[in-house]
Amino acid sequence: MTDPEIRKGLAGVVVDTTAISKVNPETNSLLYRGYPVQELAATQPFEAVAYLLWNGELPDAEQLAELRATERAHRALTDQVKATIDLVPREAHPMDEVRTAVSVIGATDAAGSALDAQASPEENLARSIRLFAALPAIVAYGQRRRRGQEPIEPRDDLDYSANFLWMTFGEVPDPVVVDAFNRSMILYAEHSFNASTFTARVITSTLSDLYSAVVGAIGALKGPLHGGANEAVLHIFDEIGDAANVKPWLDQALAEKRKIMGFGHRVYKNGDSRVPTMKSALDTLVEHYGRADVAELYDALEQEFVARKGIYPNLDYPSGPAYNLIGFDTLTFTPLFVAARVTGWTAHVIEQAAANALIRPLSLYDGPDERHVRL
Repeated sequence: MTDPEIRKGLAGVVVDTTAISKVNPETNSLLYRGYPVQELAATQPFEAVAYLLWNGELPDAEQLAELRATERAHRALTDQVKATIDLVPREAHPMDEVRTAVSVIGATDAAGSALDAQASPEENLARSIRLFAALPAIVAYGQRRRRGQEPIEPRDDLDYSANFLWMTFGEVPDPVVVDAFNRSMILYAEHSFNASTFTARVITSTLSDLYSAVVGAIGALKGPLHGGANEAVLHIFDEIGDAANVKPWLDQALAEKRKIMGFGHRVYKNGDSRVPTMKSALDTLVEHYGRADVAELYDALEQEFVARKGIYPNLDYPSGPAYNLIGFDTLTFTPLFVAARVTGWTAHVIEQAAANALIRPLSLYDGPDERHVRL
């Protein structure tokens, strides 16, 4: 009997079906419920894309208005959640704040619910919307706390993206900035069975609750090989400093066998389909803020790395400098990813629960043969 084939990292293993998203290899396009993500980013507010991921269709005007009204009603953080965030040491990573805050929201919401692990699709959708609404306030509260600034309460006259920026910076930026940020949220919203989404589905498969699944997904996203990569891109830019330094910096980095974050992707072999849309958003920010130096460094590193390694940028490469130009701290980049991806995570939680099977793969043992304790 031959040993089974081992697929490290489950590479190439198909474990289930999903109707939420796919990469179309013929067009190298990421599809949300069949819609190319670049079309959604160019035409839709993030709230409409969230509705699409949860419900399967884009909302009409009435449905979008209803979702927006519900989302705006749940934007503010309770004093309990704020107090919990304040207990997290300021020198801790902001993802620790986000993970802890979501856990407290879940514990509060689920208190006294004996059947929480078997919540109805309608209740899970309601919880998804509440998390979607609260996460911008959590992320904004964390950045302002680390800067020693007072928190800013949400406004109910602003859409999702504009309100997010308002709570973070105390002003509503130019529409160009709001649009670039909105596009980034849409691009980060969903990406099939990535590490954090698969984590959420595994937790859901045990009949645990939606909040536990999201907390687990946040833990998976924190890793630098997943969500933390956009932070690493900015650290690289800071190290290089100027476009003129790209070649010597890359010489040394490759000689040291460093992993250059922001390049390569498990799914995309000929370039991440989301990059052109995010690069276009970055270009508008570069022009808006008069930061041609950022574009020069971006282009120089991309051209040199692709020429040497034949590996193309992923979404984290343009999003990192874009978030930096908007004014977000580098440590806030991965929490921004959470605020976007919670829509995809929760859509997958609902889908997993609807046709559930416990996810429990096998392993091939390669330890010592059976042995016994000598007395």
